[in-house]
Amino acid sequence: MPVENCLRCGGTGWIFKTVDEVEVVNRCTCDEETRAERFASRSGIPPLYANASTENFSLPKDNPIAHRGLASVMLTVRTFVREYPVVDKAGLLFIGETGVGKTHLAVAALNALIQRGFEGVFFDYQTLLDRIRSGYDRSSGSMDKEAYRLALDCEILLLDDLGAHRVTDWVEDTVASIITHRCNHRKPVIVTTNLPAPGNETNKAKDSLSDRIGVRAWSRLNEMCKVVQMPAVEDYRVRGRR
Repeated sequence: MPVENCLRCGGTGWIFKTVDEVEVVNRCTCDEETRAERFASRSGIPPLYANASTENFSLPKDNPIAHRGLASVMLTVRTFVREYPVVDKAGLLFIGETGVGKTHLAVAALNALIQRGFEGVFFDYQTLLDRIRSGYDRSSGSMDKEAYRLALDCEILLLDDLGAHRVTDWVEDTVASIITHRCNHRKPVIVTTNLPAPGNETNKAKDSLSDRIGVRAWSRLNEMCKVVQMPAVEDYRVRGRR
């Protein structure tokens, strides 16, 4: 879409000029020049992560094993962004404990894709469910269509902290519908979760991701995304202040 207040085209998207007494019409480039800025402004990325990138991600200096592990994850993110959309799996699933840098790297990927001209939307998982639930009209069976449709149909969806909600049939059905729709329509997702993949629970009392979102949603998610297992490291927020 052309920029409404563009001084060159006046918001029409076209530039008219006369060459050798012939009127020539050229397409204005204002849309391309401001696309990334407009996409970023409506992405919903929290201010804390507005400038997140792989370049400003903090690697641990005193733990060589963790340093190598996180450097490998950063390379995975950079490769994904560079090759997107020509990738084997058009999504990323970051799995790891709290504070290891999952959200920073997930948003870094989304920010980089936005700069390349792709449009994406950030949703905290619980906030998305709350918005859909708060707009649910039991008498008509309708939901908050803005949030729900955005989650279904936006070009790239980032779901942060997937599974951070108690399990109910409504939650399972809602998550399954969103992920299944996006999988069927080849719409990528970037996901972070604190929960382990099924079969990888070190503490058997702890739920796996499939326990929280359902087997159907987990199967689709695994089909769509490259799984990125985060190494166990010191809390990223503590590292970043050093």
